[in-house]
Amino acid sequence: MALANVILYPSPGMGHLISMVELGKFIQNHHPKCSITILTHNPPFNTGSTAAYISHVSTTVPSINFHSLPVISLPQDLDAYPSMETIIFELILLSNPHVHRALTSISSTTTAPVVFVIDFFCTPALSIAKTLNIPTYYFFTSGAYALALFQYFPTLHKITTENFKDTDEIIHIPILPPIPSPDMPDPLLDRTWMTYNFFLEIGNNFQKSQGIIINTFDSLEEKAIRALSDGVFVPEPDKPAPPVFCLGPLIASGGRGVGEAGGGGGRHECLKWLDKQPGTGSVVFLCFGSLGLFSAEQLKEIAMGLERSEQRFLWVVRTPPSEDKSGRFLPPPEPDLDYLLPEGFLERTKDRGLVAKSWVPQVEVLNHEAVGGFVTHCGWNSVLEALWAGVPMVAWPLYAEQKINRVFLVEELKLAIGMNETDKESGFVTADVISETVKELMRTESSSSLRERIQRKKEEARRAMNDGDGGSSVLALSKLVESWKDSSED
Repeated sequence: MALANVILYPSPGMGHLISMVELGKFIQNHHPKCSITILTHNPPFNTGSTAAYISHVSTTVPSINFHSLPVISLPQDLDAYPSMETIIFELILLSNPHVHRALTSISSTTTAPVVFVIDFFCTPALSIAKTLNIPTYYFFTSGAYALALFQYFPTLHKITTENFKDTDEIIHIPILPPIPSPDMPDPLLDRTWMTYNFFLEIGNNFQKSQGIIINTFDSLEEKAIRALSDGVFVPEPDKPAPPVFCLGPLIASGGRGVGEAGGGGGRHECLKWLDKQPGTGSVVFLCFGSLGLFSAEQLKEIAMGLERSEQRFLWVVRTPPSEDKSGRFLPPPEPDLDYLLPEGFLERTKDRGLVAKSWVPQVEVLNHEAVGGFVTHCGWNSVLEALWAGVPMVAWPLYAEQKINRVFLVEELKLAIGMNETDKESGFVTADVISETVKELMRTESSSSLRERIQRKKEEARRAMNDGDGGSSVLALSKLVESWKDSSED
């Protein structure tokens, strides 16, 4: 009999899905009697190649079950939605009846306790689980510092009256480094936006769960984790804070089937190219996540900056968003490099650079000995993958909570160099700034302390996940599983 039937409910996005799958693997690796079912969506908007990824996991890890929820027809044209977050919340809310049926069906066919673990975007499903008396835990796919912000957000809402987008004030949150108001996640910038209220609701609901699982490890974010456990950020301090379980770093193991390219045959050409590069750590890697897009003008500046830097580089390029905003939530077409990049750039840099279209196996690239630096959008999965590989970063955030991650990485941990935007409002960066920042990252003499710090974090990350060493994340998982037993006996 299963120790517990764990139902995982990720948000419909590649980064969120991968983290949830890795959580399922982590649970089963250490507690194989737990049954894992993952509820998935088939959304009508761009979330990366989740279908290929799910197929790959189903083949390689058959003990994890996927339950595909019925397709939802959204009530309006995608281009009418103001943001991706709005579409996601709408999809999650409309899926509630299907989630209710799935939970009821699974609960009726097992005598083992059922546990529900939801992505924080899936907050609307919390009420369903409470109706069915199923203990529910949040899985926060970013770090503890970002969780602290979102948990404290209802308090910020009460003590402020201005829209963050209309002020240049520094925001002070207990324990966290000071946050410039423009660095707040976009959905939190304006009180009149629908997404603002969505995130306000999420912040008020964390406290109603049985606990919060975070994709981090104790020694990475000690102060924030301690403060979360002490209830420093909860909106109702007279009520107990949910327990926190740090189970990271949960990252994909790499290989075919992980990411946009699905399960294509053979070793990716970029890895063969890296094999030929001279010297350890000689290549800077630039990649900005499955949804990170730059304007055509910014792509040209990146190209000129890389050329001026005279550094070896591997750069993943995606097609810029359409200027008329139509189809902005759909997968972009394959990039036309000859059109997008400066004339002659590919020919002039062919001996020291490689430009890849749309996707590369990021985990494998970061762990290749030729890679010595990573220019990243600061998506949390990418941050953890860089830490695991011991690769120092340039932080260039684009959306979501990534600007908060930059503040933490650059100011608090000092594991990254910040990319200084030439235009703060648009986020535009000139070729000269890109060139100088890349050179600073790759020069051994100027980044030696940065490299030493990230090597220490690499060792700590591996110890956290090591069963034999009594790793902190393994011990936290044991406490979590014990809490599932306790809830079934109440």
